Amino acid sequence: MDPNGISYSVSHRDVKFPRLEFKTGNLLLILPFGTEPDSLLDKHGKWISKKIEFIKACLKEAPNKKLVERTREEFKDLIYSSVKKISRELGEKLNKIYFRTMKTKWASCSSNKNLTVNMLMSHLPEHLIKYIISHEISHLKEKRHTEEFWRRIARRFSTYQKLEKDLFVYWFQVSKALPSLNSAR
Repeated sequence: MDPNGISYSVSHRDVKFPRLEFKTGNLLLILPFGTEPDSLLDKHGKWISKKIEFIKACLKEAPNKKLVERTREEFKDLIYSSVKKISRELGEKLNKIYFRTMKTKWASCSSNKNLTVNMLMSHLPEHLIKYIISHEISHLKEKRHTEEFWRRIARRFSTYQKLEKDLFVYWFQVSKALPSLNSAR
């Protein structure tokens, strides 16, 4: 914990530039070997505080989100039909779809056009699942979260910021229920 009361952990890695991550709601400083966290914390203190307040608000909201119960087959059918429709709308074709449980993201799309879907998505409302799929397929045109990427997303989802927040809130709800969800499978 730093003098401002910010709790964080540090991971020294073979990286060129330091970065901050809040992937699971906790602050992780990824630093090049031999680098100390103080200057990074000072430089990004306002951003970190803002993010912590956002996380607190999401944690407060999480208990109000109801998890959806679907069978594995229902979930896979929803994914395949959504991918087919969204791929056609975006003019992209995926290679393969993989299903697995992931610790830090809802889904990912590789440069080989393979979509990996987090099985925990099965507990999300259908509109959020479709948003995630559209988001990932959009990465085939724009690899990173650039301004152009978000403009693309905004054309399809004018309220994408709210959807992103809802996904963050649901992440806390699903993570809390994780042990019982895994034993139910």
